[in-house]
Amino acid sequence: MDRIIFGDNQFFGVNHMSEEKARAQSMRFRDTRAIMNVLDIAYSVGIRTFMCTTHDSIAEICNHIRANPKRYADFKFYPGMPYAHKYANAVTESGMIGALKRFVPGSIIGTVLKGGKAVATRDFIAMMKILIDTEMKMFAGLNTEVIFLQNVMTDLLLGLNLKEIFVAFSDHVKKKYRAEPGFFTMNLPRLLTLLEDCGIENPIICSSINKIGFRMCGGRELYEKVIRENEFRPIAMSVLASGAISPEEALEYICNKKQIRSIVFGASTRAHIEQTKELIEKYS
Repeated sequence: MDRIIFGDNQFFGVNHMSEEKARAQSMRFRDTRAIMNVLDIAYSVGIRTFMCTTHDSIAEICNHIRANPKRYADFKFYPGMPYAHKYANAVTESGMIGALKRFVPGSIIGTVLKGGKAVATRDFIAMMKILIDTEMKMFAGLNTEVIFLQNVMTDLLLGLNLKEIFVAFSDHVKKKYRAEPGFFTMNLPRLLTLLEDCGIENPIICSSINKIGFRMCGGRELYEKVIRENEFRPIAMSVLASGAISPEEALEYICNKKQIRSIVFGASTRAHIEQTKELIEKYS
């Protein structure tokens, strides 16, 4: 994996500290050309990997990359799926179980809650493969060396302890797409334990990691211990804690954790992209 990965939150109105800023960004990037202009800046300074959702706008980005193979010969996508936004909204509106009932046939969730996991797991796996294959169509012919399970789905399955689903996701991604499986989560310590129990070795896990413990379930000290003592490939996101930490302080902290393989960040100006890249290289 590349050390520096470019993210897409800024393009789709995701800002965990400021709704006003999120709305402004969402308005700015309604036009896919505006997104592509920023990606071109990142590409021009040497960033080659784009971590993204499967938002409709990303399909247009994929079309542009496909149409210009020489220009973007070494451009890589790290897609996360299923698309998180609709699932996150469902959890907010209906809670974890309500969200499951909305997107999963009632017979399946009912079976899980009653303890009949064998039948339910088989149906979950079939549904998961359909979702992955549907959302991967936009990336046909493009480099997707790591495919991620989005954190809303990861953490729903983690809460239900459905280990077989994680194994099936990993196997499907490897066999059908010749890619490595990755996992977004808001609970790094617990997920790592589960993946180890599943026999998924040296997993790729993307989670919030920052100096103030922002969005780190269990706290910063627990994360530091897990990262220090276990063999896996951590990707740090939310490193600036949505602007609560200065870039210099934030990236010095992250880069001093030598076990962290990659850092993902989002920015919308050349100055911020260049500054972040330079700081990562300075402290790495």
